[in-house]
Amino acid sequence: MKHIQFPGLGIDLKIKPEIFSIGNLSIRWYGLIIAIGFALAVWYCLKRSPKFGIKQDHLIDMLLIATPAAIIGARLYYVVLAWDQYASNPIRALYIWEGGIAIYGAIIFAALAAWIFARVKKINAMNLFDIGALGLLIGQAVGRWGNFVNGEVFGIATDLPWGMRINYSQAVHPLFFYEFLWNMLGFVLFHFMSKRRRFYGQIFWSYVAWYGIGRGLLEGIRAEQDILYFFDSGLKASQVVGFLSALVALGILAYRFIFSSGSEPILLLTPEEAAAYVSVSTPKNDSSEEIVAEEAAETVEIAEAVEPDVADALEDPDEPQEPASKEKSEEADETEKDN
Repeated sequence: MKHIQFPGLGIDLKIKPEIFSIGNLSIRWYGLIIAIGFALAVWYCLKRSPKFGIKQDHLIDMLLIATPAAIIGARLYYVVLAWDQYASNPIRALYIWEGGIAIYGAIIFAALAAWIFARVKKINAMNLFDIGALGLLIGQAVGRWGNFVNGEVFGIATDLPWGMRINYSQAVHPLFFYEFLWNMLGFVLFHFMSKRRRFYGQIFWSYVAWYGIGRGLLEGIRAEQDILYFFDSGLKASQVVGFLSALVALGILAYRFIFSSGSEPILLLTPEEAAAYVSVSTPKNDSSEEIVAEEAAETVEIAEAVEPDVADALEDPDEPQEPASKEKSEEADETEKDN
């Protein structure tokens, strides 16, 4: 039982980490919240995949590869940096249920798996990373509430009104909530930015910079017992990785915005693929006509920025589009007859 209080806000909670148990199997709030965050991230990415020109089947296939890779990476990253905890009994490195994972390990391995998948399927990896970054922000934001239930991810002592007490300890910074707010703010900003991308990778590198800066700053007030160091260097691993990755990402973004001429053509699904998506994803009944029309209008609006001919085809996919060359050939035939 965790006793979590926010005295300055008048909040007093007693939370049992376990929802229920069946024999030796325990269903915990932490696991449920992580699952909800993952489900919301997948739902959002699938919903927006046509606007990114990504087939849903490709996205699902990528997730089946990237998800286990992320779990392995998160655990491996933590075990390597905290090897002193496992040196005497290395088999414990496999006991992931005991805790001990790191988000940067998950991101690195998931990105590597997604890049390999994109190469095999011959699709644009940075486009895949763009939509994946938005899903990551959702999952990370929701997942921090799992840390709250476990009484984890808190900072140094504070006398601020929103200071958090865990099991009657002194008030500390609610670091989990700070990161939740940072991730949600980033998601909102990048969600709208994604509708006006200038180049592939813009959302991904913006995410790397945004999260890196936020994580680096928050590591500065993180409780000592939760910090991973680069072995005996005294450097905080997440702080160093966060700031360095943010620096690299900002450099890439600056180069693309300053030295790149114009914008890349952001390719969408073909008219046939977009029409098929709308017809399959939306039931055909009277109440859905407005939804279909709204989705089609949004698709046309985005397509107009890419290629006018695509937009014309999307406006009425059932009406056959005769090429201009055919009209010219008919005019030529009429001229020959007159002669």
